[in-house]
Amino acid sequence: MEVVVVETSQLGDRSYLVHDGTVALVIDPQRDTDRVETAARNAGVTITHVAETHLHNDYLTGGLILARDHNARYLVNAADRVAFEREPVLPGQTFTVGSLSVKAVATPGHTHTHLSYVVRDEAHDGGKVAVFSGGSLLYGSVGRTDLIAPQDTRGLAHDQYTSVRRLVEEAGAEAALYPTHGFGSFCSVGPASKAKASTIAEQLASNHALTDPDEDHFVAGLLANVTAYPSYYAHMNPLNSAGPGPAVLDVPESVESAELERRLEAGEWVVDLRNRVAFAASHLRGSVAFEYGTGSSFTSYLGWVLPWNQPLTLLGAHDDVEKAIRDLARIGIEAPDAAVGENPGALASGIPLVRYPVSDWIGLVRDRAPDETVLDVRRTEEFAAAHVSRAVNVPLHELLLRLDELPTARIWVHCTSGYRASVAASLLQRAGLDVVLIDAPFREAADAGVELTSAAPA
Repeated sequence: MEVVVVETSQLGDRSYLVHDGTVALVIDPQRDTDRVETAARNAGVTITHVAETHLHNDYLTGGLILARDHNARYLVNAADRVAFEREPVLPGQTFTVGSLSVKAVATPGHTHTHLSYVVRDEAHDGGKVAVFSGGSLLYGSVGRTDLIAPQDTRGLAHDQYTSVRRLVEEAGAEAALYPTHGFGSFCSVGPASKAKASTIAEQLASNHALTDPDEDHFVAGLLANVTAYPSYYAHMNPLNSAGPGPAVLDVPESVESAELERRLEAGEWVVDLRNRVAFAASHLRGSVAFEYGTGSSFTSYLGWVLPWNQPLTLLGAHDDVEKAIRDLARIGIEAPDAAVGENPGALASGIPLVRYPVSDWIGLVRDRAPDETVLDVRRTEEFAAAHVSRAVNVPLHELLLRLDELPTARIWVHCTSGYRASVAASLLQRAGLDVVLIDAPFREAADAGVELTSAAPA
């Protein structure tokens, strides 16, 4: 048995190609299925089975399209209500993929109908065992349990506690563990590990879901760590239940200058993908900054912050636009328009170029006037742990709905690294407010002489 990892770091997820050298099973494929197909070609194997651990809340699946394109069996829990044909799978059911034996194990918790898959190499005595745990047992923690409904959250947390133990018993300590979530995904909760690989044995020794002997204590701790998650999650499950079509990944013909100007004047969302400092120095009035190329931040925060299903135009270099289109397709933002080029002034010559200042923490201490506000756009739990004294906290994902709460005097905006603050600064300027971007790590604030307020020790 060989396992090929197909990583989607932008969303903190992994898909898997599991094969015996001839035929392959794909677990939890993302919508851009060409990456899985390339992995299969490189391995010289035929995709005969595609399986979902659950109906996903953080991305659109490529499972239906992949199965149809390869005439493969599409395995989805029989209890899931879906609008497409699939091969319904029951907990405890076993099927074969070449020389591999695959058993579906009921692991409710992340969702009510969640399945994990235990795969054994039956061609060799004492062969490899692998567990594909989806959003059940993760590296260091488990999948969050609050994505279905508020009234189900506590019960699903209890289910997680039971499910991970069932999975351990089914797989055995020597099994390799391959979760879908937990690599920066908002689908994980609790003290997730940064490990790149793990086994059931390692999780038995370190994962709080397995080391905590008190189920009620575990559940209370899990619920205490539940935090906000992207608003676009609300759209993923219904779209996955309906069956997503193929992703359109081509870069469209560049929007003409007059049309781009019309969109900006009309208040449509024009997203500039350039570096945040370059954006601050010069950008089209009315455009907003979502810097591309910074790990998982772009996709999650654009889908979280901007209103869903409104016209969107990407502005940037061809390579960045191409990659951004692929990333956005994974969360159901379909075929956005684009203005391709790195000089915004040349793309819409009739729109004024504007700017706002960029500072660091020393600049804040030196230049901020007494009536000027420090705005912290980190999430509430980050703010509670430590923040600039007398700062105002409006998490980035709430900013568009709370602009009327902000003062008209100059606002100095910051986050942890500068990424979220750059998005916020562009939104504030677009709304007519006077803003300074603090493009500096929060960890440097105290050394620069900024007064901080920290949470009292527990």
